[in-house]
Amino acid sequence: MPKKPNSPGPAKSASSKNSSATPNKTFAVTEESELLAFLLAHLNQGRNSVKSLLAHGQVYVNDRAETKYNYPLQPGQTVVIRKEREKEKFPLVGLTILHEDEHVIVASKEAGLLTIASDKETEMTAYRQLMAYVRDSDPKNRIFIVHRLDRDTSGVLMFARSEAVQQRLQEEWQTIVKERSYVALVEGEVKRQEGTISSWLKESKTLRMYSSPHPNDGQHAVTHYKLLQAGKAYSLVEVHLETGRKNQIRVHMQDIGHPIAGDKKYGSQTKPIGRLGLHARVLAFEHPVTGKLLKFDTGIPKLFYNPLRNGAPTTDRRSKG
Repeated sequence: MPKKPNSPGPAKSASSKNSSATPNKTFAVTEESELLAFLLAHLNQGRNSVKSLLAHGQVYVNDRAETKYNYPLQPGQTVVIRKEREKEKFPLVGLTILHEDEHVIVASKEAGLLTIASDKETEMTAYRQLMAYVRDSDPKNRIFIVHRLDRDTSGVLMFARSEAVQQRLQEEWQTIVKERSYVALVEGEVKRQEGTISSWLKESKTLRMYSSPHPNDGQHAVTHYKLLQAGKAYSLVEVHLETGRKNQIRVHMQDIGHPIAGDKKYGSQTKPIGRLGLHARVLAFEHPVTGKLLKFDTGIPKLFYNPLRNGAPTTDRRSKG
């Protein structure tokens, strides 16, 4: 093992200049250690200089950048100190990128984050954050809205990176999208194992969507649902959209007497998980340029199961995957 540096304290003379000029170095891990301690023992650099290497993403453990001082190293791992600094990751709030290429970006949105700005919200939206993200690498880059999720709905969202791709996705949405499913925590015990809801949706003067009692009066909406798990107080259902109208799932669940938990606007009387019980779980589509089938499954939020456990479920038809 190389000799430890004589002074483990700060060494100003070996700061940023050394961190950027140091050639790539490789070290084999032979015993358990925390990453910072390992680096201090193996590099002839002061503590501040080593911390700078970590902060700038120049330390890799088994080809993965690590920044935590207390990252636990195990025998058999390899630590590499890279010469070039990795570009700092752009901070995203309530948003995780699942896939990106030169044509599309797919992200997972948390509940509470708007897809795009409304009159009341002009800053913290998925659209604005991703626009800033792509422009961070090139000011000419842009993103374009393809579809939306309600503020309180979590799950998978797709954005286009050019107007041409946006146009194709929107015009051919029904054929390009192969699967689009949600999971909904709804009030009451759903009796039917599966069903289809079809209605004509309209919007009231108060911006509330509702099913018109008259055929051909509004936008046609079709929702398919399948029971995953049922309890006396709440049920978990899988929902597949045949159409994608505003608030469609929320209206249709209310129509069958099982409003989505936490959805006061559409008839819910309870808020068992502190948020709307709706999650866009799966989005599968043919890539608009390459034609490759891409599928993103974000699973079922664990929070959705809590009311079912508390409510002593009577049936359990939970889907796997």
